[in-house]
Amino acid sequence: MLSRVAGNIYWMARYLERAEDLARLINVNANLVLDLPKGLSPIWGQLVAITGAAESYQGDYEERSVLKFLISDKDSPTSILSSLAYARENARTIRDVIPREVWETINTTYLYAKEQTSLALSKRGRYHFLQEIITQCQTITGILAGTMNHDAGYTFLKVGRSLERADMTSRIIDTRSANLIPDATTTKATYDNLQWMSVLKSLTGYQMYRREMQVRIQRQEVLRFLIYSHVFPRALAHCVNQVEFCVRALPDHNAVVNEIEKLRVQLEQADVERLKTSTLNRFIDDLQVGLAQIHTALDNSYFAGKLVQAQSA
Repeated sequence: MLSRVAGNIYWMARYLERAEDLARLINVNANLVLDLPKGLSPIWGQLVAITGAAESYQGDYEERSVLKFLISDKDSPTSILSSLAYARENARTIRDVIPREVWETINTTYLYAKEQTSLALSKRGRYHFLQEIITQCQTITGILAGTMNHDAGYTFLKVGRSLERADMTSRIIDTRSANLIPDATTTKATYDNLQWMSVLKSLTGYQMYRREMQVRIQRQEVLRFLIYSHVFPRALAHCVNQVEFCVRALPDHNAVVNEIEKLRVQLEQADVERLKTSTLNRFIDDLQVGLAQIHTALDNSYFAGKLVQAQSA
């Protein structure tokens, strides 16, 4: 497999996962309005911070401005529309490698997102729009799993998806847990559980948390679940394990595995009991650096003009 093809598959998976995760995140934030008392609303600017685009964001932090930036702004590299456009472009260049149904569904989803801007920004139509994006991204994931050869290409697809999930999970933990609800100092005691429930729902992990942890919603247990769980697909430990499992099926994987092992050590050494807000932020920052280093190692090892082969994954 050409390195260009491997890279395009990897990025296609990352952009599709990014679009789906952002749609879930916006949905949860919108629904949180219904759970908060009158006069309180979620801090919409926190969604911009989660995407890492706070420095480039030019608008105010009112609901409509933020949603336009995150959903339909063509100039925003982190918007749902931009992510689908990037996924579509990567898919277009590898149409002979992926199933035809995948290309058709990605193209259809992008056109839907492009044409339904007014629906996406209206309170009445937002839920339907976001659910459609989530459903189509999940459909693409299912088609790929059921019809694409599980060879080197599929290996890179799973690596890209897992890295993107780990990245989004770390960002949500870092940003949403710090200041999701306004006037946090005065509402902390009352709304702490609601805040951490929202963190779980942002990752579609509320039901799985209750099933695995079997305890009420509380900060330490939510962190333990999202950092250490080996069975929840969006937990950091699970994502890192998936990346390592896939990478070990590739040749010349030592450099990448070394970076993965460094990140695993960081996870294992994390003491949830001592992860207060400031130390949690530093911990997540270090994880973000580790994830970036894994990506750099992948880029140097496989996307820099080399031929790639792999065992079945």
